Amino acid sequence: MLTLFHHPLCPRSRYVRLILNEYGIEARTLEERFWERREEFLLLNPAGETPVLVADGQPAIPGAAIIAEYIEETHPADDYLGERLLPQRPSQRVEVRRLANWFNEKFHAEVSGPLVTERVFKRYMTQAQGGGPPDTEAMRAARHNIRYHLAYIGWLVRTRDWLAGDRLSFADLAAAAHLSAMDYLGEVPWNEDEAAKHWYARVKSRPSFRPILADTLAGVAPAATYADLDF
Repeated sequence: MLTLFHHPLCPRSRYVRLILNEYGIEARTLEERFWERREEFLLLNPAGETPVLVADGQPAIPGAAIIAEYIEETHPADDYLGERLLPQRPSQRVEVRRLANWFNEKFHAEVSGPLVTERVFKRYMTQAQGGGPPDTEAMRAARHNIRYHLAYIGWLVRTRDWLAGDRLSFADLAAAAHLSAMDYLGEVPWNEDEAAKHWYARVKSRPSFRPILADTLAGVAPAATYADLDF
């Protein structure tokens, strides 16, 4: 049995949840307030970050990228009738990994990390944990940065069927996971790039996305069109 330590609005956790859902892998999910730095959680991941996947009898698997690779390596191909999320050809794998890393690292550092932290996480943190009023400069910068990331997505899908090529991959799930957290908060200017909006609607309409769209967070209501497939 797999157990995923996550936070509902953690974009990297959402990425792992989408992968599990796409492959039809059942996992128990436990919400982790990582800023509390519980001793039991730090024993699983000394970095104190979500997500962390735990398989019975195995060492804890920390971090979205490592978890994605673990699932791909250990989940038998015969158990999944669709196409794999990581293609076979090395050159194609490089592009998928490059883009997944782009969103899990660059987009997270410039957009989703600051906005989720300032608008959501800090309201639950004590002063000692880094809580307090949101940093308006950090949010302003993130809102500026999301526009060029959205334009990049639009450019990619105007030249390809999906972000990394001709089929859905880790790259699409990583991008959609981070954008979904921003969309929950109403922070995505969808009117600025029709191609990016159309691509997100395709991903958002997949069955794997339904549990993500059902997420709610106490005290932080989702944007009005968050769960709307015709947003």
